[in-house]
Amino acid sequence: MARKYFGTDGIRGVANQKLTPELAFSLGSAVGKWLGENGTHRRVCIGRDTRRSGTMLEAALASGLCSEGIDVVLLGIVPTPTVAFAARTGDFDLGAIISASHNPAPDNGIKFVRHDGRKTSDEVEEAFESLMDVPSQGRPTGAEVGEIMSSRQAVEEYVSMLESIVPERLDGMHVAMDCANGAAYELGPLILARLGAEVSLMGASPDGMNINAEGGATKPESVQAYTVASSAEIGVAFDGDADRAIFSDEQGMLINGDRTIGLWAANQMTQGRLTPPIVVGTVMSNGGFESYMQTQGVRLERAPVGDKYVSQRIESTHARIGGEQSGHIVFPEHGPTGDGLVTMLEVLKACKEIGKPSSHFSQAYEPWPQLLVNVGVASAVGWSEYPHVKAAIESGEALLKGRGRVVVRPSGTQPMIRVMVEADASDLRDRVADSIVSAMETDLSGHVHGRVDLTYALGD
Repeated sequence: MARKYFGTDGIRGVANQKLTPELAFSLGSAVGKWLGENGTHRRVCIGRDTRRSGTMLEAALASGLCSEGIDVVLLGIVPTPTVAFAARTGDFDLGAIISASHNPAPDNGIKFVRHDGRKTSDEVEEAFESLMDVPSQGRPTGAEVGEIMSSRQAVEEYVSMLESIVPERLDGMHVAMDCANGAAYELGPLILARLGAEVSLMGASPDGMNINAEGGATKPESVQAYTVASSAEIGVAFDGDADRAIFSDEQGMLINGDRTIGLWAANQMTQGRLTPPIVVGTVMSNGGFESYMQTQGVRLERAPVGDKYVSQRIESTHARIGGEQSGHIVFPEHGPTGDGLVTMLEVLKACKEIGKPSSHFSQAYEPWPQLLVNVGVASAVGWSEYPHVKAAIESGEALLKGRGRVVVRPSGTQPMIRVMVEADASDLRDRVADSIVSAMETDLSGHVHGRVDLTYALGD
């Protein structure tokens, strides 16, 4: 069914315009109605990032839940994965996250995770929507009204879980950290201090409007420069809600999601701990990374783009790690979704075990030249059946056989088709990409919205 409010990652929009307190209250009420039929504990935990609008939306969402008899526990400013941890370890039916991740400060969002920490399904979100416009009848009164309370107990338990990842501690390690003035600004440096590391810190002074403004995981050049300037051994940057992390080596070179998976998996193989010898990436994962994994005796399984698809492939293959170039990394032993703080600790632990500078990982393999072209179209319906487009893709695949890949997919949010071409040589890559784009211009009246060289980048 067509969805009125929910997108691919909850409800997002400019706070107080598209995402109003009235909408948040209506959503809370709808979720409360749904839990009246499907809940066990009749309790929901809520966490938020540092945006100014967060408290407004938190109050409205919590009030809507309470109006239907649901108790609410406010966790305060916490990373998204902290809410998922609380939901799966506490007596909660759902966890709610108020955040727009890497988006600018005026935006905000609301999304939910289930009692097992996984994102709510499309079907459940559609059920929420169907109840948002249904007037409430027979609202509870007196002692049956839901209660709002604040508690940091789950947050402390989450930090204790993080500490347990590195029992050998990180004494003597110097880490540069960019918290993007977002949800990790408190817990990020806290956990490293508890483990004995020295931290050089930036992006840890949120004012409600500076989240993601000058750095973070989507602007890695900030932490790359800061790592060099602070003479740190390694740098880490989180996005606004801290469900992803990217790294810089001591020389300022980017360690993206592919390389993060590669360094961790290679170390696990060396230690005889990677069982099964499988990692999960996406269709965008670089061919050079895949080739490197093969040299380490590790097979790369590719999933469609999107962390939920990565999680599904991890579950089906029993892999111990999976993720995207952007830094969304899943360690299923610690949780079913991406967690930037877990990723940071697993990487620092691997670095300490191997005992080599972080540049050892950033230079472990040479990525294949990779290009992404976004082609705007009037409609993406039936795009793959147009004769020139079909012929260009088939011809490109034939040219690249054994030397690269073509991935063509429509955008899930815009009238656009994304053309990714990867090859072991830049001229071959560009020739194939130009041919496919030209065919789309002919058959679909397409126009190029941008060309991005992804060879050393974070993916899309």
